[in-house]
Amino acid sequence: MEKRVEPLIEANGNTQLMGILAAVFAIILTLVLFALWRRGKSVGRSVLFTGLTDAGKTLLFARLLQSKYVKTYTSIKENTGDIIIENSSLRIVDIPGHERLRYKFFDKYKSSARGLVYVIDSVTFQKDIRDVAELLYTLLSDSAIQRNIPVLILCNKQDQTMAKGSTVIKTLLEKEMNLLRLTKNNQLEATDASSANSFLGKQGKDFEFSHLTSRVDFAECSAFCKDPDSSVDINQLNKWLYEIV
Repeated sequence: MEKRVEPLIEANGNTQLMGILAAVFAIILTLVLFALWRRGKSVGRSVLFTGLTDAGKTLLFARLLQSKYVKTYTSIKENTGDIIIENSSLRIVDIPGHERLRYKFFDKYKSSARGLVYVIDSVTFQKDIRDVAELLYTLLSDSAIQRNIPVLILCNKQDQTMAKGSTVIKTLLEKEMNLLRLTKNNQLEATDASSANSFLGKQGKDFEFSHLTSRVDFAECSAFCKDPDSSVDINQLNKWLYEIV
């Protein structure tokens, strides 16, 4: 009788252990699937095109959606349209560059952002560097972008003689952002003791884009060409869009 009871107890113990393991596995699987679902819900499909007025955002928008030159004007409202990349849909949002409008439309779409394209006029960059850095600093400091949203700084109008290359623009922009950070940080410290939380980059080090939580890439392009038979150079932009899908 004892010999029969012992295997029965052992079998019941194994069954209970397997039941516990199965329950633990089911819980872990549920948590993983929930995390993936939350991640999918939090990642949008909008790529926001931002930058100062006349940087070329709307023409780039037209090139991506229509593959042709269109005469553009200073935008007073956003332009939106969908493109298909690798069987996935991305919504391109061209945000007006006017100072009174840019933040309104950025706030409208930032929660659905999958990527941010910051378009720079490479010809007038050195003249406008303070304004370029100011807007970029504000965008990069936004909590919506700091959710690890990839950023492309797109140096447009490279076909023109006076255009600065992306390497030069990056170096000059990092220096200007460093000065701007010092100014903003001093202003915040004078009014808010918790301002350290809004510091952009690494404490004790000069500003570098590589120090940011978001991935920041630089690229060059030239979207202006009236001749329909002549090709434009937006290859680096297209490559970046493929990478973030």
